This record gives sequence, structure tokens and C-alpha cells, in this order.
Amino acid sequence: MKTPTTLGTPLSPSATKVMLLGSGELGKEVIISLQRLGVEVIAVDRYPNAPGHQVAHRSHVINMADGAALEALIALEQPDLVVPEIEAIATETLVALEAAGKVTVIPTARAAWLTMNREGIRRLAGETLALATSPYRFANNLDELKAACSAIGFPCVIKPVMSSSGKGQSKIDGADEIEAAWAYAAAGGRVDSGRVIVEGFIDFDYEITLLTVRALQQDGSIATHFCEPIGHIQVQGDYVESWQPHPMHPEALLRARDIAKKVTDNLGGLGLFGVELFVKNEMVWFSEVSPRPHDTGMVTMASQQQSEFELHAKAILGLPVNVALRSPAASAVIYGQHDAKGIAFEGVADALRVQGVDIRLFGKPESFARRRMGVALATADDVETARIRAKQAAAKVKPVIVE
Repeated sequence: MKTPTTLGTPLSPSATKVMLLGSGELGKEVIISLQRLGVEVIAVDRYPNAPGHQVAHRSHVINMADGAALEALIALEQPDLVVPEIEAIATETLVALEAAGKVTVIPTARAAWLTMNREGIRRLAGETLALATSPYRFANNLDELKAACSAIGFPCVIKPVMSSSGKGQSKIDGADEIEAAWAYAAAGGRVDSGRVIVEGFIDFDYEITLLTVRALQQDGSIATHFCEPIGHIQVQGDYVESWQPHPMHPEALLRARDIAKKVTDNLGGLGLFGVELFVKNEMVWFSEVSPRPHDTGMVTMASQQQSEFELHAKAILGLPVNVALRSPAASAVIYGQHDAKGIAFEGVADALRVQGVDIRLFGKPESFARRRMGVALATADDVETARIRAKQAAAKVKPVIVE
């Protein structure tokens, strides 16, 4: 892939230009990391004043699933790199533009296309690469879903093939829950494909995110780097807390890294990938992969020498990376708690008085009760203490409605 050989000066003819497709809290941190390297950043999202819009050189509001609108914007801005930060993008357009030599997509347009759709990445992992995964079936309608659940057995997990952050995901224990799960999946899909995946439930001990970085070496070859495993807790498929490092049996860690390398080698390109895995004793199953920073990886803002956002920014620019751990740390989500267009936060000072804590408020212009509006980060000498501190701090931040 093409990477800038020099870094220019923003807003000048020499500028190195990066366009982010998706400018939420994760994209915002990537933008900040790129800005520190003198990169000119164009932030794109589907709504105005998104977190990343607030720190970029320029911003645009478009429907990124509209291929014509996306192609026109890329032609207007002429970025050196296009960096997808969400799933709901016209990835077929990116594939066509990359094939025509008109754009360089991070990590590749094929990776963005495959991982946007859970079917593409699951078939790649389970069938092409023959990795251990949960049993799975796909369904296009309620009758097919009932048949798929019958074949998989209960309990099982139902997800839209296109969604993010656990939206539309259900774990069901019997046939009487199928219709509700179908309706919930239809409401939660980021792109209305009307297709779901049914996954057999794995009796795992824990799940991890293994942040995996593909970065250039001095001789021009690509090396794979692994961050320490990140443990996390999800509620209804959405992350609520994470910590690093998560202890693992040495054999399980070797298997996790082997799976992550096989998947990311196949996807190719440069950058950071969030590889999600289920673990029981020494056994490891592939779950999902995101070719971009992962929400559970926000803990790295406290735990690592270079956060996942800095790692992504440096890797995509062809620069060296450092995945070293700095301290055990944890993160805990701060929810909006209200459905409101105007929101403010009380208790931030109280939260910051908790030992080892820092706070990130994302600046989202509208709040929902279960919308992630910020995160508490905490360091400590051990993970359990860090988790306690992060949760204590998050609980002290109180969103309030502003009329």
C-alpha cells in the first residue's frame, strides 16, 4: 500500500491529508494523534458537530452509505489516506476507487468491506482460514431464523450482520424469544440488510480484545505487534468496562496471537486491528475483528506508552510503533442517562479526586440514556484496584439536562 514518505504542513500545498469516515469518540482520538504529527485531517460523519468534527481541520456531514456522495467528497478533498472508523460506509465504492488507483484505504478497501458485514468476516475466519469459531447460521427472514436457531440450539446469540457496539444483539434461551430477537435485530442494524447471524453460545471463561498492529519496519517489510490482552465486560453486546492486562494461560495467549496474525495477515494493509476472542482454559475461539481502534481499547490511553489511537495513527503513516505497557489500568463507561439534546456534566472534579483517575468527555451533541458520553480511566499497581477506581470515578460523573 502507499504511505506518505514525508509528512507535510497542514493547510499548505505540502500537507499530508487524511480523511476519517466516522468521527465519534474513537475517531476523535485518532484525529488528535494525527494532528500531533502535523497531518491535515478531514472529519466526516452522518451528523453535525460529532466529536471528531470538533478537532479536525475541516468537517463534512454526509450519508456515508451513499456511494455517490462518498465518491464526490473524496474527489473534492483528494486525501492521501481514507480511514474508515465505522461500519456503515459504502464499502463497495471504496473497493472500486482503490482498484482504480484513486484512493488508499486503511488498512485496505477489502478489509473495510469484509468487516462491515459479520457474514464476510465470519466466513473468512471459519471457512477460508479454518479458525475455531462458534457454530453459526445466517437468516434473511423470521422463518429462516427459526430454522437456524433450531439447527444451532439454545442458548444462542442473534445479531444483525451489519451493526456496531452490540446494537441489535440478543442472547436467547428458547424458541419463544425468537420473534422479539428478530425485531430487535432489525431495529439495531446500521444498514438495513434484513439479514442476521445466529451464533451458538460458547461456554467461555472470559473474552478479550487483542489489539494487533501491522506496521512498517526500517527495511520496508511489515511486522505484526501485539498489545497486552484487554479484558472487558459487555452488557447487551455493548462494552461497559475494560482492563489491561488480562491474565492468560501462556498457551492460550500463543493461540490468540496466532489467530490474530492469521486474520490480520489476510486482511492486509497497515494499522491497528481489534481482534475479539473467546477463551476457556487453553482453548481460543475467534469472534470478530475491527480494522480500526476498538472501544474496549480506550483503556490504553492510561495503560500503554502509546494508546491504540497513537498506534493506529503512526502505523498508517508508515512510522515505528511501541506497544509497551506502562501500567495496569482500567476504563469504565459514563452513560448519558437522559434522552436530551442539551447535556452537561456535574461531579467531574469529584471523579478526578479518585486516585489514579483521568476523565474523557466525548463532546457528543445529543444524549441518550444508554449512549456512551465519556469514559473514566484509572491506573493502579494491579488491575483489580484500577477497575474499582474507574467504576468509582464513572459513578461520580452526573449528566444533567440543559434546557
